[in-house]
Amino acid sequence: SGPRLPYKRYRSSGGLEIRVGRGSADNDALTFRHAHPEDVWLHARDTSGAHVVLKWPKKEPPPGKDLAEAAALAALHSSARHAGIAPVDWTRRKYVRKPRKARPGTVILSRAQTVFVAPDSTLLERLRWED
Repeated sequence: SGPRLPYKRYRSSGGLEIRVGRGSADNDALTFRHAHPEDVWLHARDTSGAHVVLKWPKKEPPPGKDLAEAAALAALHSSARHAGIAPVDWTRRKYVRKPRKARPGTVILSRAQTVFVAPDSTLLERLRWED
C-alpha cells in the first residue's frame, strides 16, 4: 500500500467517491490538498467532525441520493452521530477557506446549503470502499 491518506474512502450508491477526513489536521489536508475546487464539500453543522468531500467535478448539483449519503457520512463522523436528524452544510470546495492562524480543521464557508439527514450507521458498511 502507498503512503497513508488523510481520508477514508467510501463509494456512494451512485458510484461516486466520498472521502472522509481522519482527524483535524487530516481534514485540512483533505480539503486543501486532496479535493478539486469544484468537488462538493460537506461538514456537520455547528459540531466537531470530519470534513467530507464528494468527488463531483460537474457544474450541475450532484444527484440527491449521493449528496444525502455523503451528508450522512459527515454526520456519522461527527459529534452529531447519535442525533435523530443532523444538519449538514455543503458547498463547493472552492468556497471553503482557512482563516489565518486558525486551529487545524477550522474553516469558513460561503454559499453553503444545508441538508438534514438521519445518521444511519449501516451506511458505513454499505458504502465502504473495496479497493
